[in-house]
Amino acid sequence: MKVFKRLMTTLVVLVVVAMGLTLDYLLPQHEVVLVTGVEVKRVDADGVINAENPADGPTRDVYYINTKNPDSSAVMVYRNEDTGWGFPWHFKFDSADVQARAQGYSRDAEQLALVRYYGWRIQILSMFPNLISIEATDTRDEPFPVFNTLLLGGLALLLLYLGWRVMRLRESRRAAGSTAP
Repeated sequence: MKVFKRLMTTLVVLVVVAMGLTLDYLLPQHEVVLVTGVEVKRVDADGVINAENPADGPTRDVYYINTKNPDSSAVMVYRNEDTGWGFPWHFKFDSADVQARAQGYSRDAEQLALVRYYGWRIQILSMFPNLISIEATDTRDEPFPVFNTLLLGGLALLLLYLGWRVMRLRESRRAAGSTAP
């Protein structure tokens, strides 16, 4: 029975960690940046089309927005693709307009931009976060993530409630087992 409890505890911890990582990837995040450039690349299922990787199927254009942090000068590249009606449900249909705004911001080296994005930058996998929106700003302060806070707070309350219910169920089973003849 002790092994079963440890196994269940490990499974619950793994599920909570997996949910946390999934939410960290999917929930929108904000960052204040300087836009340094924009570009468009033709890609297929294998990645960017070039001499080493010729097109071998349907292709599409992917927009990229190059930025740097105004404080640390760390660079970041964002992918700018429509999500459409598919998963994740950010319902983004205006990647060309976002690209045009970013190109305008790149012409002014002092213009700060607030970007909203989801995803991670994993260099070894050539994976870029997807930019959802971009707008000009005059402050380096990032907005408070109200939606993320409410969603994560609600999920935390749900997990606490489920834990409390499990504890009560275990206590009632113990009490029923100790009073049995």
